[in-house]
Amino acid sequence: MLLVIDVGNTNSVFAVYNVEDIVGSWRLATESKRTSDEYALSLKHLMADKNIKFTDIKNIIIACVVPESLFAFRRLARDYFKVELMVVGENSVSIPIKVKLERPEEVGADRLVNAVAVSDKYPGSKIVIDFGTATTFDVVNDKGEYLGGVIAPGVDLSLHALHAAAAKLPKVAVGKPEKVIGKNTIQAMRSGAYWGYIGLVEGIVEKIKSEYGKKMTVVATGGLSPLFGKATKVIDHLEPDLTIEGLKQIFEINKNNVVNIQKNKK
Repeated sequence: MLLVIDVGNTNSVFAVYNVEDIVGSWRLATESKRTSDEYALSLKHLMADKNIKFTDIKNIIIACVVPESLFAFRRLARDYFKVELMVVGENSVSIPIKVKLERPEEVGADRLVNAVAVSDKYPGSKIVIDFGTATTFDVVNDKGEYLGGVIAPGVDLSLHALHAAAAKLPKVAVGKPEKVIGKNTIQAMRSGAYWGYIGLVEGIVEKIKSEYGKKMTVVATGGLSPLFGKATKVIDHLEPDLTIEGLKQIFEINKNNVVNIQKNKK
């Protein structure tokens, strides 16, 4: 089995593949101070619920945008799964796309993984919207080349900043409001966050398409993609597992380079 890990700034997603099928998927809060032992304890219980043992995992691939967490995941792979961690972004891991940027090394691993996945699933030029801690808009052309994109503050981050900066405004959970016009402060804040983000998405997509000048398919992913994707016509497809699927594809390309620690010790 293959363990796929997508480490974001807010949450980390773990998924186990048995050949082509996902047999288990879980989300844990990303904490840079969490140790490999703590991750192992959580995963052991979660995987046991799906009748998956650590010894069933033969390979692990990770995309991580939190550098200080990477050490713990390396220890997790070596100490508990007895395998070497495959890290997207390292020179030893090949990615089947060209990055057409001034500084390719600055692109987040998750954005490149999404570009790989969307190129495999949809023809033509694409915009990938990832609703995470930041909301990113990434452009991939019909040749599968990554051209760049847009980074906007995430909706949760915006609400947190609003609460922190205004003494009388409470914390509000993200959600679709029943009406646009709020009858109290919480309703008004929720409406502003939700419909404000719909406006942001529609506006940025329109600007990208106008500048690009060609027909584009818009694909949304990330934990909040179902919430926003159904409220606007500019999003053509919802793919909540896009990053996980992209990691699986990258592993298949690089699986001959995997080093198994147990074999090396023999």
